[in-house]
Amino acid sequence: MNLCNTAKARFNMIEQQIRPWNVLDAGVLALLGAVKREDFVPLAHKALAFADLEIPLGHGQCMLAPRMEARLLQDLQVQAHERVLEIGSGSGYMAALLASQAHSVLSLEIESELAEMAHANVRRAGLHNVEIRLADGAHALLESGAFDAIMLSGSVAEVPQHLLDLLQVGGRLIAVVGQEPIMGATLFTRTSANEVQSHTLWDANAPRLHGFAEASHFTF
Repeated sequence: MNLCNTAKARFNMIEQQIRPWNVLDAGVLALLGAVKREDFVPLAHKALAFADLEIPLGHGQCMLAPRMEARLLQDLQVQAHERVLEIGSGSGYMAALLASQAHSVLSLEIESELAEMAHANVRRAGLHNVEIRLADGAHALLESGAFDAIMLSGSVAEVPQHLLDLLQVGGRLIAVVGQEPIMGATLFTRTSANEVQSHTLWDANAPRLHGFAEASHFTF
């Protein structure tokens, strides 16, 4: 794909997929035009970089569809002074988007091959305020109250309490939560030291993040 075709495909992705999905934040739209998604797509799938689908990364993981990435990014509303945690680095694309908005980003990836790919991709993009760390995001030991915003780049049956504990007061966590066929993009906001409020924003389905427990099922 030459530069002209790439620019047109990126424009079409934004105007035909992302904007109609209620992603209207001018800053987010500009960012999607500036961060080169094709540089984060595995070589075997380069031709699909701007397609409205999930792109396989191996190890049962994938890049989310562009409109899903954009909507999550918009609804998390990351600010320039904030410290952000991402669970599930994948190819590093979402980490790159977050790093372009935030003061700093820590992105955790459970698969070593993907962590290496994500690290290489964000460095190639010239981003130095993001750390890709090989770790199980479902059980990583991090400092409570350390983050202003957290994004789970995949779905979970439920958000573990220890991840919510990582939020500062006023901090937000966004994740796709639930069981197929009923999942929703859910925003959690820490309103005080002892209280977190949640609100389902829109219906969404996404592949599971590895390492997280499924919801308990009780038989009566």
